[in-house]
Amino acid sequence: MKNIGYFLREAGKIIRYNSVSNIFSFLGTGLILFLLGLVVAVWGISSQLVVLLQQEAEISAYFDKLPENPEDIINSIKSIDGVWNVSYVGAEEARSRMENILGDESYILDLFEKNPFEPYLEIRIHLDKIDPVLQSIRNIKGIDYVRDNREVLEQIKGISRALEILGYLVIAAVSITTLVIISHMIRQGIYHNREQIKTLRLLGAPDRFIGFPFVLVGFLLTFGGGLLASALITVLINRGYAQLGGAMPFIPLPPKDRLLLGIVTLLLSGSAALGILGSLFGLSSINKENQG
Repeated sequence: MKNIGYFLREAGKIIRYNSVSNIFSFLGTGLILFLLGLVVAVWGISSQLVVLLQQEAEISAYFDKLPENPEDIINSIKSIDGVWNVSYVGAEEARSRMENILGDESYILDLFEKNPFEPYLEIRIHLDKIDPVLQSIRNIKGIDYVRDNREVLEQIKGISRALEILGYLVIAAVSITTLVIISHMIRQGIYHNREQIKTLRLLGAPDRFIGFPFVLVGFLLTFGGGLLASALITVLINRGYAQLGGAMPFIPLPPKDRLLLGIVTLLLSGSAALGILGSLFGLSSINKENQG
């Protein structure tokens, strides 16, 4: 810590010596990390959507003929393991719901002389128990047909898994690319300062003393890139939430502050770790330069 001023000055000299290349490395690292933050944001939103849809998973059960007392069937369904709520939807309520869905096109329903909708049971279930629940409901006397939205949920879960895999691939690509960029920059700095490094070794300076400014350079470049990526992703998420909230308010979005905190924390901690690791890889060439 006594030599921190010297280390900072040396790091500044290394950065200024090849300023154009270092600026492009800073910008490239920032954009790569921004891509990582974008994928993580989409991943988090899609995961939240799947979780909420699973919590709202429901199936509809239709009667073979309208029972005089539907409470008996409702109580039988409520007793099934995996069912947490059952509600009766009458024909008029079913029509009213469809009118709300159709909006301005609801006049189509007036073309029917009679109400085309039938009463049914709306059943909320735990998604992980959908198979035994469906089988049990189909076996209940008085139930003619059961409709579920499992295909839609499975498609959404498939998209979420694809985004999850994409997220892991992007994390791996960003990590490898950043390590290669920083390692190359550190090796380049070592090569341009090889005479100074030899002099310091002749004066008895240990490898840690010689290498720390290079580690500091790698840390500053990637951490600066992490700050740039955090600023860009913050602006993007704030604008995205404002537009989605106004245009599509029915989309269940995770809390913005929590999402931003997680992404910024990932970008800053990840960029710092990658900068240090990349610098250490680059420093492996010091012994070769010294031997030369």
